[in-house]
Amino acid sequence: MKKIYYLPLLYAFLFAPALKAQEKKTGPVIEEYGKVWAIENPDFKVDISKEYKAVFDIMNSPKSHGLVNTSIETAARFLNMHAQSGVPVGQLKVALVVHNAASKDVITNEAYKKRYGTNNPNQKLIKALLDAGGQVIFCGQSSLSRDFPREDLIEGVQLSLSAMTAIIQLQDENYRLIKF
Repeated sequence: MKKIYYLPLLYAFLFAPALKAQEKKTGPVIEEYGKVWAIENPDFKVDISKEYKAVFDIMNSPKSHGLVNTSIETAARFLNMHAQSGVPVGQLKVALVVHNAASKDVITNEAYKKRYGTNNPNQKLIKALLDAGGQVIFCGQSSLSRDFPREDLIEGVQLSLSAMTAIIQLQDENYRLIKF
């Protein structure tokens, strides 16, 4: 009867290494953000000769001022998963068009701290995306309607006439819209 109690422990001991082997990983493009699963031998293969150009429509943001915006992190996941799958980094292009409630996510720590009493949890992620060659474009209409002036933006964030204009122009440059 005691052997039955040891059986689950034996299974846990034997199969724990296999379970741990499959972990989400960051990098190689964005090291601190964008963990993804490796998919071994997918049926629908990644075309590593293709240029991948994605524009992310970022309009929502967590209500908590201490959380990273997972919609922004999606761009880091996009870069990491494709690079991990063999797509050359030079063939990966991302642009984020930020507006609406996500407006707060593209301001400096100083401006964020003035408004919300804490550092902007998205600043390091935004800077990492910019450093990786990504574009972060902020809606000018949201800038004025939500009172986030240009001087409060993280360095490298571009101000546009509107989110709609930026998305149309990027789509004309063969960027594919990703919204989720």
